[in-house]
Amino acid sequence: MSSTFLELRDQLTLLTLAPSVGGSIVNWTVRANGQPLLRPSDQQAINTGLPGKLGCYPLAPWSNRIGDGGFANPDGWLALAPNSLTDPLPIHGSAWQQAWQVVSQSAHEVVLAVECDTPFAYRAEQRFRLNDGELSIALRVTHLAEHAAWHGLGLHPYFPRRAGTRLQAKASQVWMSDASKLPTGLAPVPEAWDFQTIKRLPEGLVDNGFCQWDGHCRIEQPELGYALDCQASGADYFLLYCPPGLGFFCVEPVSHPVNAHHLPGRPGLTLLEPGQSTHLDFTLKYTPHLPAIASDTKPL
Repeated sequence: MSSTFLELRDQLTLLTLAPSVGGSIVNWTVRANGQPLLRPSDQQAINTGLPGKLGCYPLAPWSNRIGDGGFANPDGWLALAPNSLTDPLPIHGSAWQQAWQVVSQSAHEVVLAVECDTPFAYRAEQRFRLNDGELSIALRVTHLAEHAAWHGLGLHPYFPRRAGTRLQAKASQVWMSDASKLPTGLAPVPEAWDFQTIKRLPEGLVDNGFCQWDGHCRIEQPELGYALDCQASGADYFLLYCPPGLGFFCVEPVSHPVNAHHLPGRPGLTLLEPGQSTHLDFTLKYTPHLPAIASDTKPL
């Protein structure tokens, strides 16, 4: 894969971006010891040219899956085709499958942008800022098509998972889902998935959307010697993906639940007229205060 990488660095961390691979983050690491703050991308992952193998990528103009072959906009039905070899449903919009352009770059900030015409015309922009161990990602989408359309946003970060990884993310309800991974209804959060207080990740599969979230999550990595405190705005929901036996998990801040285009009231979606915008912000603050665990514990 031919790709140009960009780097941002502050006193504590180093961020590597691949604009041409969906505007993705390749790696975010601690400068002093190389510890990964996002799932590390090795050369094999980079060579795939797939954002889903890297550290984080943007979701626009919707997050996750859409059923029924499309959705209704005010001017009529918008048909969607599957856009991933690994999923039978259209997933994560189209911005992640485009090459992004560099709008501006300075020592601590990079702005990337892309203009898409699928499934309708829009412009997406990501602003990355790095300062004193805090990574800020601002995702903004502006509708460019002649007719209004429903928009949703999200970010898809992958975090390292170790045996001692702990998560806190306060949510009071979760969307249960069917075999197609589309939501079937809201339910109280099961005890194993309840992260009101910080605890280890569940052993079984979780691939669900959570709501009534305050936008904050904390990830503690004792084996790696740090914690991340994350805060989202413009995202009332998060998706938690914990695949058993793999060395990563995902906490995805999103503006809407899965398949919101077909849920009553279209929760979290924004109807944009030509020239109107919507945005989502996410900050991740690195704190190197947790002592590293000296053990031979391997990733799950």
